[in-house]
This record gives sequence, C-alpha cells and structure tokens, in this order.
Amino acid sequence: MEHIKETVELYKEKLFEFEQFLPSVLTFFEKHRVLNAKPLPIIHSIKSRLKDPDHLEGKLIRKFQNGKKIDTTNLFTEITDLIGVRVLHLYQDQFSEIHKAIQIKIDQGDWVYVEPPKAMTWDPESVEYFKKLDITTELRETFYTSIHYLIKPNNPNAVVCCEIQVRTLFEEIWGEIDHTINYPSPTDSVACKEQLRVLSKLVSTGTRLADSIFRSHHDHNMSKPETAESSDLKSTVATDVAKKVFKEYEQAVNVKGASVVYHEDGVVAELIPTRALEEKVDPTDSNADNDLDSKETNIDGVS
Repeated sequence: MEHIKETVELYKEKLFEFEQFLPSVLTFFEKHRVLNAKPLPIIHSIKSRLKDPDHLEGKLIRKFQNGKKIDTTNLFTEITDLIGVRVLHLYQDQFSEIHKAIQIKIDQGDWVYVEPPKAMTWDPESVEYFKKLDITTELRETFYTSIHYLIKPNNPNAVVCCEIQVRTLFEEIWGEIDHTINYPSPTDSVACKEQLRVLSKLVSTGTRLADSIFRSHHDHNMSKPETAESSDLKSTVATDVAKKVFKEYEQAVNVKGASVVYHEDGVVAELIPTRALEEKVDPTDSNADNDLDSKETNIDGVS
C-alpha cells in the first residue's frame, strides 16, 4: 500500500493551504453581525479541526480494504472533510438565518459550492422544512442528523475544500455519542444500536420543544402591553439622546437652543433650532443665517 504513503505526503505538502483557509471560514461565522447579534446570538458555538495526517492514513487504509482506492490523483476530490467546521445553534428556527448567510457568501463569489447543500435526516417531517429552503434531503437509517455544506475558495486552482456542518445542540449530543460508539468501527451491539435509535427520537422531540419554547417566549413578549413606566423611560431616553446630538450640532453651527419634535410613538423625529422658530426662518433656506440644516435626525437605539 505504498500509494497510501504517497497520498498522505501530498496532503502534508498542501497542508499550509488548508491552514490558511480554515481561519477565514471561522472568522466569517465568528464575526458575522447577524449571526452573533446579542442578546440571543443565533450561533451558540463553533468547532473546527484539520484532518490529522495519521487519521487520514487510517481512513485511506479502511477505504482501500473496502475496495475504494484513493491516491494522489483523486485525494482532494474523494476526501472532502480535510477541513471540518461545525456550527451549533439552539433550535431549528434559527437555521434559516445561518443558511441565508452562507448563501450570500456564495452569491457574492467568495466561496463556491463543491456540491449543493444537503440535509441528512431520518425524520420525514423535517424534509418539508428543508424543501422550503431549497435544500436537498437524504434520509439516513442511521438516524444521523445534520446539514452539510461543501465549500471551497472561488479559485479554480484551489484544492482546498471545507465541510461545514450545521446542527442544533440536541443533535450535537446524539452525534457525539454516536461518533464515540461507531467511529472508526461501527458497534455490533444490538443494545447500543437500539438505544441510539431511542435517543434520536428524544433529540427530535427536544428540538421541536425548543422551537415551541422560543416561539412562546416571543409571542409572550410581543403581547405585553406597554406600561406607563416604560413609556416615560422611552421618552426620557429619547430626549436625553436628542439633547446630546443637538449639543454637538449647535457647537458645529454656533446656534443656541433647540426644539425637539417627536413622532406619535415618542421617537425623536427632528431637531429645530429655537432661533429659527422665533425668527420664522426656513431652516432649509440656503440664504438663512448659519445655513441651518433641517434634515431629520435619526436616533439609533431608541424605540
């Protein structure tokens, strides 16, 4: 099996290219503003790894023993998980935003798909969910559940390929237990197989329950009436922010005093210099003293 040694050596020679691409993929997920927005980030945590050369050798040997020869001519097309990134989130409803972010990255031309995204599942009900997102599904009798993306740099000469796995924390629990029991060699224990099957059912139930909990939490918060205290607080914050903004404005144009105009919901709509009101000067008139600017001032963070 000399060809296996040569194949592993080729991977070692190209390893630096993989070491360069992995951090860029991690940065995308770790720094993405939507996926990491507080107070409840969509991404819970991220795992990653580069395939260890010794582990690659063991994988090539197993495949060769099963009749699949992988050598220097087809290594990077046959072994697509040399880089692995796993993105974990709390509940399934969050997945659509992760999928959207990856798709935008593809549409912008930074990455290209090696093959279309695929959702591995055993649950027929999940098929409809992924179908709405235009994601191909593959029913797995092993009860494995995860969404896989195979991406690479948008460079026809690049040999680098990264497998991105996206799953919920419930699915991660099952996956870790299954991997421990069945990798690299599947267990022949009937009891273990049956217990993994039962666990997969519990995981599916837990994922659905988590979705239900967060939907109920959202609906409950949306149904709360606004209290007088919260309304007063909003008005106070709006006024304080408006005064701060106008202070900077009057320093720039040397105008003293201001009137703060509100929308019906209490959000600051615009700031009008007092002198302009007293003198009935149109602030938009280019001939008015100090060239007062009458554009609306949006106050971020007040609602």
